[in-house]
Amino acid sequence: MAVFASLEALAGAVGSDLGTAGPITISQNDIDTFARVTHDEQWIHVDPERAADGPYGTTIAHGFLTLSLASAFLAELLTVEGVSAAINYGLGSVRFPAPVPSGSAVSARGILSGYEEKPGGAEVRVQLTMTVPGGAKPVCVLEQIVRYLR
Repeated sequence: MAVFASLEALAGAVGSDLGTAGPITISQNDIDTFARVTHDEQWIHVDPERAADGPYGTTIAHGFLTLSLASAFLAELLTVEGVSAAINYGLGSVRFPAPVPSGSAVSARGILSGYEEKPGGAEVRVQLTMTVPGGAKPVCVLEQIVRYLR
């Protein structure tokens, strides 16, 4: 975990590798629950028997389920002291180059990719690359934008 004593210290660290977070294992129960909550019960996510004959040989996590891990990974990767709040401000680009098979352990590497002063705080951008063991490609690549308030 990277710990910064202030926003000013963070500003000078753009380009820094924040390290690796995780893993977080995505179980079939996690996938089924996400499917129910989001009303996306496509067979490739929730039907292990049918998915066994599908393109990935098993069920896979929803892309948005994988993406939702970003907040947990960021909290593990980065702490900024001396701020009153950290607000999820949104995302830059998001891609899902490879699937996450059920039961996979997802990890993320973070790079501090941007910093911009804003009234009352700063906007910080972190590039996250999520992977699973043995994966030839990342499972999710994104830029997370956080507003830190003084």
